[in-house]
Amino acid sequence: MYGLNPIFAHHETYGSLILDGAVPNLKQHMLNYRKFATQKLAATGPKYLPFADIATPDIPMSRLLCLSLFQVTVGMALVMLVGTLNRVMIVELNVPATLVAVMLALPLIFAPFRALIGHKSDTHVSALGLRRIPYIWKGTLCQFGGFAIMPFALLVLSGYGEAVDVPRWIGLSAAALAFLLVGAGVHIVQTVGLALATDLVKEEDQPKIVGLMYVMLLIGMVISALIYGALLEAYTPGRLIQVIQGTAVITVALNITAMWQQETRSRERAAEMKISKPQPFKEA
Repeated sequence: MYGLNPIFAHHETYGSLILDGAVPNLKQHMLNYRKFATQKLAATGPKYLPFADIATPDIPMSRLLCLSLFQVTVGMALVMLVGTLNRVMIVELNVPATLVAVMLALPLIFAPFRALIGHKSDTHVSALGLRRIPYIWKGTLCQFGGFAIMPFALLVLSGYGEAVDVPRWIGLSAAALAFLLVGAGVHIVQTVGLALATDLVKEEDQPKIVGLMYVMLLIGMVISALIYGALLEAYTPGRLIQVIQGTAVITVALNITAMWQQETRSRERAAEMKISKPQPFKEA
């Protein structure tokens, strides 16, 4: 009967494996194969991924790649502002090129404050002993807020539809606010994220981890440029809203993933934060 029915034959074979004690051996072989595959991946990592040799048992490559997702969101924002919206505002929305240049330059206002942002995260006092994560979260909210209002602000700025009767200063101020929020978020997230990355590794490996983060930045820019180009090939105002607000949601999701379990909570560190006197920014 078993020879005629493959289902029964399968059960008979599985039962004989259990009786013979082959299942534990099979599990052991699977664990050995998994260990071999992990070692093989770690050995070939530096060949295909620059700076992958900084991974250690305490800080595995999976954790570093997870953290590097904040650079992917930064790359998405840069491509969206400098590449995609540069073309959309001039060609499809008929915004004057001079005004577009001014809007794209607004995020650079926060660039000189990156040293101050890093210092604030170094000396941040938290009840949970966290220094970097609160600032990355604040930067993420700035990015999300800017992208959330940006498509509507651009449509009002261009006078699309019923927005033609709206005072021009409303479109200008809303668009400027959107670009400023995204710029502030990008600078905060990237500055503090790189500081967190260097906190995780030894001092001699810090240049390598920064290099890895910027490799991920380039990867994020390339991938997002291809996706934005494909999605906006047939431009419509509705599609513009979907793409920009979709970027806002993806930015939050990726940054939360990047922050997850990267900085441990410590009551001892929190107590030291309250006692210690931080060095003033001018002296630092």
